[in-house]
Amino acid sequence: MRRYFALSACALAVLATAMPAEARINQRQNHQQQRIANGISKGSLTSREAVRVERQQVHIARFEARNRADGGGLNRNERARLEVLQDRASRTIRNQKRDAQRR
Repeated sequence: MRRYFALSACALAVLATAMPAEARINQRQNHQQQRIANGISKGSLTSREAVRVERQQVHIARFEARNRADGGGLNRNERARLEVLQDRASRTIRNQKRDAQRR
């Protein structure tokens, strides 16, 4: 599980250097990371659930990094796909925190 947290931290470091116009994407990533950390600390996320949602965050960060690698930033379609991925991750976090499983 620590490996996924380390990957997420590295991914967020890469995202922190993004262009100011796309700060909303980074802000949303940070907020989701805070929600995950909150769920872990309060016990509403089990370790298995935490790994699952962290893996989603890593996938999103890699998707963004891959699309930014061409040097042109994100186009409209890439940004829309990224928002879909973030929406899905947000729903997963919410559902996993609210289910009956507790640490």
